[in-house]
Amino acid sequence: MDNNVLELKTRCLSSLTKVFADEELSESAFGRATALLNETFSFQVAYCSNLLVKPLFVSVKSELGDVVSVRSVGLAPSELPCFHDYDEHVLRTTPGLYPDPLYPFDAAEGLIGIPGQWRSVWIQVEANDSLKPGVFPIEITFTNAKDEILGTERFELELLPALLPKQELIHTEWFHTDCLATYYNVDVFSDAHWKLIDQYVETAVRHGMNMILTPLFTPPLDTAVGGERPTVQLVDVEVRNGDYVFGFDNLRKWIDLCSSKGILYFEFSHLYTQWGAKHAPKIVARVDGSLKRIFGWETDSIGEQYQSFLAKFLPELVVFIKDNGLEERSYFHISDEPRRVDLEQYRAAAEPVRQLLSEFKMIDALSNFEFYSQGVVTNPIPSNNHIEPFIENNVKPLWTYYCVSQRVKVSNRFFHMPSYRNRIIGYQMYKFEVEGFLHWGYNFWYSQYSKKKLDPFRNTDALCAFPSGDPFLVYPGEDGPLESIRMEVFYEALQDLRALKLLESIIGREQVLALVEEGLEQPITFSEYPHSMEWMLNKREQINQAILLHANASKV
Repeated sequence: MDNNVLELKTRCLSSLTKVFADEELSESAFGRATALLNETFSFQVAYCSNLLVKPLFVSVKSELGDVVSVRSVGLAPSELPCFHDYDEHVLRTTPGLYPDPLYPFDAAEGLIGIPGQWRSVWIQVEANDSLKPGVFPIEITFTNAKDEILGTERFELELLPALLPKQELIHTEWFHTDCLATYYNVDVFSDAHWKLIDQYVETAVRHGMNMILTPLFTPPLDTAVGGERPTVQLVDVEVRNGDYVFGFDNLRKWIDLCSSKGILYFEFSHLYTQWGAKHAPKIVARVDGSLKRIFGWETDSIGEQYQSFLAKFLPELVVFIKDNGLEERSYFHISDEPRRVDLEQYRAAAEPVRQLLSEFKMIDALSNFEFYSQGVVTNPIPSNNHIEPFIENNVKPLWTYYCVSQRVKVSNRFFHMPSYRNRIIGYQMYKFEVEGFLHWGYNFWYSQYSKKKLDPFRNTDALCAFPSGDPFLVYPGEDGPLESIRMEVFYEALQDLRALKLLESIIGREQVLALVEEGLEQPITFSEYPHSMEWMLNKREQINQAILLHANASKV
C-alpha cells in the first residue's frame, strides 16, 4: 500500500477463519457456497486500511433482503489462552486480543479502519423456507464519509431446494441465572430479571439449545467449599410445624417461559454438591416468617436431615411434573463430575434418589467407566477425551461433553483453537450416534469457584482458571446477549449434523459414513480427524451436492 494514498484491502472469507488484528491475512478468498433453504449461513469480509478511516461505512445489497445481517467481529482479551500442555493444532498460544464477540452493526455510525490492522465483518443469512432456491449474489461495499467507494466484495450463495430436518440432538449449555442478575444488577426473579432470562433463552434456542439447566435450588456448581452463589431458587420452601411446604409458582413460570421459546427438555439442578456428592446444595426456606438457609456445605448429603427433606420434596415435584405433562421432558442430576474415589459416596447419595425418581432419566458428567459398569449411573455423560470405553461397550444413549480438561487432540472451542476444531464435533456426533451434548458455560461470568463477579469483556478466563472460550458463549450486551464466533460456529456443527441426517434418510447411513471418510488415511474418532478448514468446507459442499442430486432426481 502507498502510505500517502488511502487504500483498503478486502477479502471474502469463510466463517471458519479467525482474523487477528496483528498478523497478515493468509487465508485464500472464499466467495461461493451452498446452503439449504432453512439454514443459517455465515461468512466474513475482512478489511485492512493503510490509513485511519473513521468512519468506514459498510453496505450490503442482495435480493435476499432482510434475511441478510451484518455484525462487526470484535476483539476480546485473553491472558490465559491455554495451559502448558497444548497440542500443535492451535492458532497461537500468546496472550493478547482474539476475535470473538459479534457486535451489532450501526450503519449510520460505521466502523473504523485502523492502519495496518485486519478486521472483519460477519455476514449472516438466516434463510427460511419462504425463499426460493437459486443463486443469490451478496455485494458488500465499503465507503468513507464522502461516499467514496473504497472496496467491494461479492459473495454468491446458492440456496438448494431442500430443508434441514428438525434437530434430534439434545443440547444443553448451562444457563447461569445468577450471573444475569449479578452483571445487570437486578433482583433475582424481578421483572427485569425475567426479561433477561427471556432474551438469553431465546438466543440459546436460536443456536440449537433445546435443554436448559433449571435451578430448583441454587445449583451447587463451581462454588468454593464453604462459599455461596447468589440464591436463584425456583422452588419456594417453608418450614411449618416441623414439616416442609413447597411452592412451585416460579418453577411453573420458568417452564412456561422456556417452553414458549422452544426449550424441549428440563435438566433439574444437581441434588448434591459437585465433585463427590458429599453435601446438600444451598437451600433457603421461610422459617418463622424469615428467609433462612436450611441446607448447605454443613449438611451431610446422606444424613437423615437432608434425606428426609428429599423424601418429602421429590414426590411433590413428581406430582408437579405429571400435572404439567413434563414426564418425557424431565432429567435429573445427582452430582457433577464425580471422580473414581467418589464412587461409593456417589452410590450412597444416588440410591435413595433413584428410588424416588425411578421413572426419570438421570444424567451426570463424569469420566470413569466404572460408574456405568457398576450400575451407579444409567445415563453417563463422558467427556470427549474419555468416551472410548463407553463407545466400545455400546453405551446407549451416548452423550458427551467437554470443558477445561479437554484440550489435547479433541474438539473444543477455546479462543486459541481454529474454528474447524469447534465445528468437527458435528461429524463426530453423527458417526457415533451421540444423543446429547452438554457444556457447563453458556454465561458463566464469575471467577473460578464463583468467588468474584467479572466483566467478560475484560476477563475471558475466569481469572486465569480456564482457557479463554471455556466459561461462556455469550457476552452481556446493554440490550441483551451478544453472540460469539464460537457460538455461531458450534451452531454450524449442529447444522452439519442435521444435513448428515437428511442425507442418511436419502442414501442410508453406510453410504453417508463412506462419503464423510472418503480419502482419509484413518477413520474419524473423537481424537483423530482432518485438521483442515478446507476439508470441512469442501465436505459440507459434497454433502449438499449429494442432497441436491436426490432433490433433482425426485423431480424426474
